[in-house]
Formats: sequence, C-alpha cells, structure tokens
Amino acid sequence: MRASQPTLLLAAGRVIAESRDAMVSQWSNWLGDRITSAPTISRRLVEREFRLLLDMITEMVGPLRREVNGIWLDACEHYGRIASARGLAAGEVVDELQYLRELLIRHLAPVLAAMRARQGMAIMLRLNRVIDKGVAVAVVGYTDALVATLFAQNGVPAAGSGYDATEVERQLEALELKLNTIVKRRQR
Repeated sequence: MRASQPTLLLAAGRVIAESRDAMVSQWSNWLGDRITSAPTISRRLVEREFRLLLDMITEMVGPLRREVNGIWLDACEHYGRIASARGLAAGEVVDELQYLRELLIRHLAPVLAAMRARQGMAIMLRLNRVIDKGVAVAVVGYTDALVATLFAQNGVPAAGSGYDATEVERQLEALELKLNTIVKRRQR
C-alpha cells in the first residue's frame, strides 16, 4: 500500500521534531563565536529562537502550514532584528538561515530517500520556499532594526545600543504562545 501525501508530510514533520535538539546544537556549533557576539543576547536566547524556528518548520510541512505561515514570517522578522542586536552583518543573517536549510536536508535525507522521487521533491521544494521566505523577511527585519537604530541616534550608533534581553524573551514567549495556540486548536 502506498503512503498518502499527508502521511509523508507528517513523517517529515516528525523527523524534524525528533531531531530538533540535535539540529539546534549543531546549528549553534556551526555559528561558533558569532552566536554570542552581543553581550545583551545570550547563547541560550539565540538557541531558544532556533528551537522556535524549527518548531514552526515542523508545522509548516504538515496540515497547519497555512495557519503557521504568518507566525513563521513574524518569527523570521524577529530573528533578523535580533541578528542586528547581535551585531551581525546582513549576509551573516542569510548565512545562518542557510545553515538551517542544510540541517533540514541532512536530517530529512533518509526519509526523503525512502519516498517516491516526486513526493520527496515536493517536500524539499516546500521547505525551500519556506526557508527562502524566511531569509527575505529576516533581512527585512534586520534592515528595519538597523535603520531604526540609526534614526534614533541621528545616524550614529551608540555604544551598548540594542535589545533588552527581557524584552527579547517577552517577544519570543508571544511567538511561542501564538504557535502553541494554533497547534492546540487544531488538536481539538
């Protein structure tokens, strides 16, 4: 018996969910010192954002993709703003999300290889579209944060300017709550 497309998508989502912590760890290791370049944004906070992005991607390959899409874009914009606070360049924001693409390919390869070529390709194309949109929105968030900082200080960035860690945590909690609300609503 042939597996249905929704079953295959759920299998891909399950692999992402089960591999999430390993992917976050590998992602963090790939970034090295870049992850803690700003003293106001801790490694733990950046890894929490990584986990949130992976949780959203888990849902984006399943039946909740339309409902989660808006939150995904909000989270990617937030990621870009945090990257600005971390002192990254715009290219580094893109680079970090490209690492996410590579992690997904590596972890999903066994599942995708077991599928029919057309089905595996459909999942990878969907994930690539999701990542591409995320990259674009993260760069916009990064640019918006950079421009806001420059305008706020008459074009001269002040030392120590950036996000308050408490505010960043509050923003992440709001995004996590939105995602959990959608997932729980669907489970009813």
